[in-house]
Amino acid sequence: MQLRAEAIILSIRAHGEHGAIVRAMTERHGLQPGYVRGGRSRRLRPILQPANVVQGEWRARTEDQLASLTVEPLHSRAPLFTEPLPAAALSWVTGLTSAALPEGQPYPRLFDALDGVLGAIEAAPAARGWGTALVRYELLLLAELGFGLDFEQCAVTGSREELVFVSPKSGRTVSRVAAIGYESRLLALPDFVLDGGAADWEDILSGLQLTGHFLERDILVGRGAEMLAARERLVERIKRAVA
Repeated sequence: MQLRAEAIILSIRAHGEHGAIVRAMTERHGLQPGYVRGGRSRRLRPILQPANVVQGEWRARTEDQLASLTVEPLHSRAPLFTEPLPAAALSWVTGLTSAALPEGQPYPRLFDALDGVLGAIEAAPAARGWGTALVRYELLLLAELGFGLDFEQCAVTGSREELVFVSPKSGRTVSRVAAIGYESRLLALPDFVLDGGAADWEDILSGLQLTGHFLERDILVGRGAEMLAARERLVERIKRAVA
């Protein structure tokens, strides 16, 4: 097996004294793992950072063998890891992608969306500039993995008007009228999810609460507390930035 492609670094795990196992996302070949010899060296550590873009070359004698991986830097986002909020956002979105996706299956829409989210964080480190993009990315990831939410019509009345809530059980929208008396049991559906455009802080946080519920229920089952803690850190840092 030999593969050469541009890739976004998602996660790095130490292996042995000097090496590292790297998981990276490519556009046409999906998530690809590889062993980088000397991946923990002073030369390679700045390159092997989550969210960095590299030209990767994977080589293996058989498809069942973990490929050896060599990388050439194309674009670095490492400086953003010196700022707490962008660092938390980059760590979460790359870690989520690494944990959620199966290896070797192409998700070109997710690749483009991930590149867009990372670029938005880089361009505007304040969460107001990328919060909506992160929510949309998480919704797309849910959909691509077969857990998409249904925003077409009210689950109770069939109406397409004033869809402002989502059922935490079915993932279907509920209209304002149908939700009367049950609002506290439902998840808020921010306007930007349906209509696009910018959003205020309250809507961004509502969007993250919405996607977080279904990510925890459907995607991160059995993944341990580490991933959920990373998301909680991100949300808390956004809240502190708002205050």
